[in-house]
Amino acid sequence: MADFPSKVSTQTSTPAQAGVRSSLPPLGTLRPDLGFLRSLVGALMVLEIVVGLLTWALIADTPYHYYSIYGWVMFVAVFAWLVTIIFFIIYLWQLHLKLYMVPWPLVLMIFNVSATVLYITGFITSAVAVQKTSIAGSYIFDKRAAASFFACVVMIAYGVSAFFTFRAWKGMGSNAATSQMAGGYS
Repeated sequence: MADFPSKVSTQTSTPAQAGVRSSLPPLGTLRPDLGFLRSLVGALMVLEIVVGLLTWALIADTPYHYYSIYGWVMFVAVFAWLVTIIFFIIYLWQLHLKLYMVPWPLVLMIFNVSATVLYITGFITSAVAVQKTSIAGSYIFDKRAAASFFACVVMIAYGVSAFFTFRAWKGMGSNAATSQMAGGYS
């Protein structure tokens, strides 16, 4: 009993950990998940990012500020594009596994459904406004018509993403073992 106090350590942290601790892992432990890029959800996110960029870039290259109707289309395209990039980074770097307290399948499904609805309104708005705001055959007309086409493609991609994220959220088509192995996206 006499040597008991010498065997007890009252140190609660190492000197390297004396600073403020974060609940997130250090950046050195993060690795990109290439399996996510090969998944259907990852491929659809890449498609949404690339075609969404084309949509708002084509509209931004025209004098859209003269027509307030294109302000809505630009808002939808840029907002959905930025949020998709954020989700893409979260899933690519597996941050959704580190931030486990957030129900990521539900959040991603809600975003995809919302983006689909927003892009439906944006596509219809853009398609209706093309002929009313530009002369047929001009470069402005061509860019706005192409932006409407790409808005339709992105709208379909978000709709397909909404379907697959709904299936992932509900757990349809897989059992618990395969959904754990696939990391939540199949």
